[in-house]
Amino acid sequence: MALGRLERAQAWLLRAVMGVVFMLYQLFSPRRPAVSGKKLPAVGDPLLVVSATQLARKIRRKEVSSVEVVQAYIDRIQEVNPLLNAVIKDRFAAALQEAAQVDKLIEEETGGEEVLEDRLPLLGVPLSVKESFALQGMPHTTGVISRRGIVATVDAPPVALLKRAGAIPLGVTNTSELCMWCESHNHLNGITNNPYDLERIPGGSSGGEGSILAAAGAVIGVGSDIGGSIRMPCFFNGIFGHKTTPGVVSAENQYPPTSGRQDEYISTGPMCRYAEDLLPMLRIMVGPNAHMLSLNTAVDLKKLRFFTIPHDGGSPLTYPVSKELMDIQRKVVERLEADLGVKVQEVHFPELRYSFQIWDTYMGLPDKEGKPRLPFALLMGEPGRPVWPLWELLKWMMGKSEHTMAAIALALLEMTHVSKPSTFVIKQKEKLQKEVDELLGTDGVFLYPSHPRVAPKHHHPLFRPFDFAYTGIINILGLPVTQCPLGLGEEGLPLGVQVVGGKLQDHLTLAVALYLEKTFGGWRDPGAT
Repeated sequence: MALGRLERAQAWLLRAVMGVVFMLYQLFSPRRPAVSGKKLPAVGDPLLVVSATQLARKIRRKEVSSVEVVQAYIDRIQEVNPLLNAVIKDRFAAALQEAAQVDKLIEEETGGEEVLEDRLPLLGVPLSVKESFALQGMPHTTGVISRRGIVATVDAPPVALLKRAGAIPLGVTNTSELCMWCESHNHLNGITNNPYDLERIPGGSSGGEGSILAAAGAVIGVGSDIGGSIRMPCFFNGIFGHKTTPGVVSAENQYPPTSGRQDEYISTGPMCRYAEDLLPMLRIMVGPNAHMLSLNTAVDLKKLRFFTIPHDGGSPLTYPVSKELMDIQRKVVERLEADLGVKVQEVHFPELRYSFQIWDTYMGLPDKEGKPRLPFALLMGEPGRPVWPLWELLKWMMGKSEHTMAAIALALLEMTHVSKPSTFVIKQKEKLQKEVDELLGTDGVFLYPSHPRVAPKHHHPLFRPFDFAYTGIINILGLPVTQCPLGLGEEGLPLGVQVVGGKLQDHLTLAVALYLEKTFGGWRDPGAT
C-alpha cells in the first residue's frame, strides 16, 4: 500500500531528526575500544558441535562424561568471552562439582538408560541463563547500576525445571538495561558483541544468550521476549529460538517484573543452536502447563496451510526490508512448495503498518483492575527514587549518567504518552487480531521478516528505533513464533525468518523449524566464516 503525502513527510522528518540525533550521539558518546580486524576463533572441540539432546544421550551411555562436556564449554567460554562480553558472571567451579555428581549418579544407576532419560532428560548438559532470570547465587541486576550487588536467592521456575531435568548452569549472560532495548548494553556490565562481526550488535534483550550460544560457548539457553527479545538475538546470531504462546511458561522471578497488561505479552522460551533441542526444552519449561500445548502430537507438514507476509506494508516508522531478506524468505517459499507440494499464499494486512503504535499502546494499558503499568523512570531508579529523564539526558551529555542513551530515550518517550489510548490504534489491533486468528486457525503458519536488516553496527538501532516492530507486533497478537536461521548473507551475517502459528499451536512452528534446519543448514560456526 502506497504511503500518503502526510506519512511520507512524517517518514522524511523522522529520518532527518534521527540523522541529527546520530551526529549528536557521535559527538557526545564515549569511544569504545577498537575491535576492528579481530575475529572469533573457530570451534575446535567436537563436543561443542553436538546438540544437547545428543550430548545427554552420550552422557547417559557413558560415551563421554559430564565433566568432559562441562569442561569443554568452560574452555570455550574462556576462549571467546574476552571478545564477546556475553557471560557476565560464571559459576564454573560449582558446575564442575555438579558434573562430577552427575557422573557418579550414572555409575550408580541400576535402572538403565531409559529410566535416566525419562527422569532427567538433560542430565549433565551445560546451560546458559539470561541474567534477568533469577539463578540462585548469581547476580540479578539487568544492568542497572543501582542494583549492583543484588543476588538471586531462588531460581526462576523455568530455570528450576531445567535444573531439575539435569541441566547444569554455567553462568548468567548480559542484557540491555532493564531488558527494554534491542542492544545488550548497560553501564554495569558493558556491551556485548556479535560473534560474526564484533562491531555489530547481538540483539537484545537476550543478547548475551544469543552471542554465547552462537559462539559455541553454550548449547542451550533461556530467554524472555516482550518485543522480540528472544527472536532478534536469535536472528542476529544465527540460532534458533522460540517465543511461546503467552501464559504457558512461567514469567515469575524475572526482573523487571511485568505490570499493567504486560503479562499477556511476555513469553519465556528456549534458545539453542540445534532445532532438535527446542521441543525437549519446551516440554520441560512448561512444567505443570504441559496440557495446554500439543507437544507430543506428530506434525505432517504437508497438511499445514502456509502463508507468507513479505513486509509490514510500508510503515513510515520502520525501514524497508532489505533485498537479501526478501530474497531468502522467497527461497523458503519456493522450497516449501517444491519439497512439500504445498501452496504458500502471499497475504498482506494493512494494519501491520501500525505495528509500533499497537505495541506501544498495548504495553501501556492498565491491567483488568485498572492498575497502571510501572513507569520506566521508576524502574531505572530502583531501589531509590525515579529518575528525571531530562536531567539524565543532560548528565549523559556530560558523561555523568549511570544509564544508557537507550534507557533515557525510552523514559523520555514515556513522557509523551497521553492518558487515553488512541481509539484508532485499538481498532487497528482488534481488526488485525481477528484477521490473523481466522487466517491461522489450528493448522496454519505464516512467514514474516524478523527485522528489516541483518545485525546492525553498535548503537545504530538508536537511530532506527522502531524496526523492532516486526517482532513486537507478534507479542501483542499473543502468537507463538519460532525464529529460524537461514544461512549467511552477503556480509557473512546471519539471515533468518519468523515462523508464526496460531495460539497454543507451538508444535507447528517447532516442526517447521526442523524442516528449515535440514533444508538451509541451520547454525554456522562464526569462527569458520
